[in-house]
Amino acid sequence: MGLRLKFNLVLALVFLLGLGVSGYVSYDLLHKNARDEVLRNAGVMLEAALSMRAYTVGHVRAKLRVVEDEFLPESVPAFAATEIMSQLRKKYPDYVYKEAALNPTNPRNRTVEWESDIVNEFRNNEGRKELSGTRMTPSGMSMYLARPFQIKDPACLACHTTPEMAPPALVKLYGTGNGFGWKLNEVIGAQIVSVPMSLPIENANRAFYTFMTSLALVFVVLFIILNLMLSLLIVRPITSMSAAADKISVGDMDIPELSEAGKDEVALLAKSFNRMRRSLEKAIRLIDEK
Repeated sequence: MGLRLKFNLVLALVFLLGLGVSGYVSYDLLHKNARDEVLRNAGVMLEAALSMRAYTVGHVRAKLRVVEDEFLPESVPAFAATEIMSQLRKKYPDYVYKEAALNPTNPRNRTVEWESDIVNEFRNNEGRKELSGTRMTPSGMSMYLARPFQIKDPACLACHTTPEMAPPALVKLYGTGNGFGWKLNEVIGAQIVSVPMSLPIENANRAFYTFMTSLALVFVVLFIILNLMLSLLIVRPITSMSAAADKISVGDMDIPELSEAGKDEVALLAKSFNRMRRSLEKAIRLIDEK
């Protein structure tokens, strides 16, 4: 096995190890960044919904004209936030906001199976303030961010304790089977935002493939450059020395001396080889003279 082949095998092994480690680290990091980006987007949506709720309570509810025996859903913060987010879904259908409850007043807010699991997680772990995760949807992988909805204001119970205590207009609109029996400090639901992961993951994969392709191209260029340097600085001089040593070993002294230019180890080896050759020639002449 030649010196060049050994060098290239070692270089290829080092590159493959480096490529594997770089690929693993970069893939994990890019996908983690994609996940963090999706989670930030979900957080922004959730904070926007909370702002809509606060605006409804502070600025809209008091200005609504109330007609006797009529209940205005627009006065409910959850209804307002959900309606505004529904407008967003017209342009971004995969972005979903829902105030999911186990026993909601408005039936459209009733939890489905996976949402019930989230609400029950909050009910079973009252100290938990946030929950996130991923799930598969018909349009692809989606990430959700959820926060518990807890009854902290006693005024809320005026509408949700019993049908008899609730405003007649509310009972007339939603019936007596929904949204009653709530208790103070009880977790009755969760505010859940779902954000698609397809685009961030696609961008992460594209960045990963670009990075790995660039790394491979850099290696190819370095491989060519290192081979040229190896050939010019090491392989060619050593090949010349090997050929000269082979000829001298069979008594052929009619070869020019090796170049001693430079101050590196190869030049030092050439000087030593030339000196050894001259010493050998002198020894042969002395033997011949005898």
